[in-house]
Amino acid sequence: MDDAKVQLREGYHRYTFRKILFIALCIALAIIAAGYAATLGAREIAFFDVYRIIFDHIGGMTYEIGSIGWIDDYVIWNQRLPRILMALVAGAGLAIGGAAMQSLIKNPLADPYTTGISSGAVFGVTVALVLGMSFASSISQYGIVLNAFLLGLAPVGVIVLVSRVNNASPATMILAGIALSYLFRSLSTLLMVSTDADTVAAAYLWQIGTLENASWSGLPLMFCVTAAGSLFLMFTSRQLNILTLGDESAKSLGLNADNYRVLCLVLIAVMTAAVISFTGIIGFIGLVSPHVVRSLIGSDNKYVIPASMAFGAMFLLLADIVARTVIAPSELPVGIIMSFIGGPLFLYIIIRQKREVW
Repeated sequence: MDDAKVQLREGYHRYTFRKILFIALCIALAIIAAGYAATLGAREIAFFDVYRIIFDHIGGMTYEIGSIGWIDDYVIWNQRLPRILMALVAGAGLAIGGAAMQSLIKNPLADPYTTGISSGAVFGVTVALVLGMSFASSISQYGIVLNAFLLGLAPVGVIVLVSRVNNASPATMILAGIALSYLFRSLSTLLMVSTDADTVAAAYLWQIGTLENASWSGLPLMFCVTAAGSLFLMFTSRQLNILTLGDESAKSLGLNADNYRVLCLVLIAVMTAAVISFTGIIGFIGLVSPHVVRSLIGSDNKYVIPASMAFGAMFLLLADIVARTVIAPSELPVGIIMSFIGGPLFLYIIIRQKREVW
């Protein structure tokens, strides 16, 4: 009997160690990728000097204005670091949103945009651009972000209302999201065909998804919303696991499936809207990351949620590095690279994925 307990305990330790090791590996790779990303640019800064400059800045070190140290500190802290941090936060937020959404509606094809958030946000940006706002102006940029955020949440509000009135099933929520996506997409198209070419180009670039406009001003909102939502989903991972058993089983175990699902949908919508309001629609990150994680460490949301967060952050940062260095002399929007990588990768996962993962 004691031997059986020892073997059971050792098996459990191996079970958890592999998952924790995967999360730690993703975090380590993200830190290394961040250091390399900070070396990219017109001014050459050595890999290890990047970390030294960041730690010195955090420690309060100052330099004489115009000196080499001052220039390096300015380039790293004001030009390169905001983009790196935005890639990490956006990747983590979209990946954890995708992982939670797939568990909530029990559909492996779900992602953070399933409820129509992306189409609503695109419509908000298009409206702002048609009204004369521009990404070149700080005040106008905040107006664009606000429009994208508010209209991105509109489809979720409709879905929540429908679910409350008709006690909608997860499948009904998906169908409602698809219907709202087509509606907002048609409204965006109607506006774009009646405006000038520059506005159409700006709206199209935002739909692809890019980190070119990253700045410190957008990070606090993204980080706070993503951190709060991630903590909630991690602390309620047990409820997510229960929900995957089905609504009836969840209710028999004491979980109000309808209320919990609506709460999580609203939370994921706010997280996703906070991210895409600043980065645009970056596809595949919220769809592929949870699948990669589940295929490697299993489907326990206690580990899938933080692992998806770590993998998504690393994945998007690596894609941004590729967008800036490998494909073309001048950088491409990271959304294009994500589509190039995510499409074939997702197809491979579908072919190789075991049904037991779900």
